[in-house]
Amino acid sequence: MEDLHSRLIPGHPHRWWAWLAVSQLLVAWLWWRFGWQLGLPCMVLSHVPFWWGVLMPRSRIYSPCLSRLPTRERVVWLTIDDGPSAETIEMLDLLDVHGAKATFFVVGERAAAHPELIREIVRRGHGIGNHSASHPAAMFWALGPKRMRSEITRCQDLLHSITGSAPIWFRAVVGMANPFVAAPLRDLGLARVAWSARGYDGVAGDVASVVARIERDLAPGAIVLLHEGAAHGHNIDILRGVLEKLAAAGLRAVLPEQLATINPGGAR
Repeated sequence: MEDLHSRLIPGHPHRWWAWLAVSQLLVAWLWWRFGWQLGLPCMVLSHVPFWWGVLMPRSRIYSPCLSRLPTRERVVWLTIDDGPSAETIEMLDLLDVHGAKATFFVVGERAAAHPELIREIVRRGHGIGNHSASHPAAMFWALGPKRMRSEITRCQDLLHSITGSAPIWFRAVVGMANPFVAAPLRDLGLARVAWSARGYDGVAGDVASVVARIERDLAPGAIVLLHEGAAHGHNIDILRGVLEKLAAAGLRAVLPEQLATINPGGAR
């Protein structure tokens, strides 16, 4: 797991500047040489990869990103975003019943308001991840470097003060990571995590439909995205449905920290 985590820490967080500079110099030359008829569409197209890096949660343009566990064993990683919440304890009880482990990607300010829930998550053997300090869902993708660093660092500090240890995993809000995410991740030793199976349970409350969408992508090494505390109030039932599907498929929910024991050979 240490090798997996260390490979995901950004090594060159500002490398994208070089790509941007080279692409725009090429566009400028094309515009000068062939006119706006070619230069304008080339300018538009040259920005597509950079927008892709922001809007696609699995994109590695701005920083490394884990979207699947590197194992052939019949295990998955359950990740639960947006807590802690009034549903946290019931979710923990449900996980216990199924012998499942999960990583809770929590919001720093919500954790500070309910530190006892964070300690209970840890006490029961689950993981804690950094999911920003205030969860600015509508604008996280557009944050500048100062605000971005503050969101990630404040959450890290709050969680460290509650649990006594700093998280090693980070999930971008709504999965969108802009160019300014990588530098604080590098400085804090955080690795970015996306997912390979999701049911949109943060907004969709039809349990059967959400579970069915997740089930389609359940496979060894899958990273499952779940939420808690959504307004529709069905996250617990959705978690129950996913755990039942895992059991039926012979898949176990484990933490990536257990990979060294599960699969000593490491990544594929």
